[in-house]
Amino acid sequence: YPDYRGKGCVDESGFVYAIGEKFAPGPSACPCLCTEEGPLCIQPECPRLHPRCIHVDTTQCCPQCKERKNYCEFRGKTYQTLEEFMVSPCERCRCEGNGEVLCTVSACPQTECVDPVYEPDQCCPICKNGPNCFAETLVIPAGREVKTDECTICHCTYEEGTWRIERQAMCTRHECK
Repeated sequence: YPDYRGKGCVDESGFVYAIGEKFAPGPSACPCLCTEEGPLCIQPECPRLHPRCIHVDTTQCCPQCKERKNYCEFRGKTYQTLEEFMVSPCERCRCEGNGEVLCTVSACPQTECVDPVYEPDQCCPICKNGPNCFAETLVIPAGREVKTDECTICHCTYEEGTWRIERQAMCTRHECK
């Protein structure tokens, strides 16, 4: 194209614009102002693309998102947006709208025994031997007095239905013969 500086500006198709006119140099270009020094193109404040955009249209001045990812990938598996899933007996997760996976771990109540057991496929430990507590290193059942030796009687206090148990038994020593 001939040099139009000082006379006007030319777009991709050869159309000449006068100084002071606004024009788009091409179909995907941002608007420009024709000045004596040539086109002065202003990049407008374009809206930010969505973080989950997987197909961007760049045929206009501002890129536009044409397709968003509507799934999450987590530990080698794919989940739909807003889908909830269990990854273990204790972990519940959800595929959020932003593509992130949020997980919560179950809170287990305090056990009413000192020897809880974890069972497969169960989140929280269970008391297979019932409510109990420690008398020194010995495990004794709750609600009963237990003679731990010739001179000592221990009692494991337990309140039914309150999930409150003392970890250590109350022991009293007696005069021994």
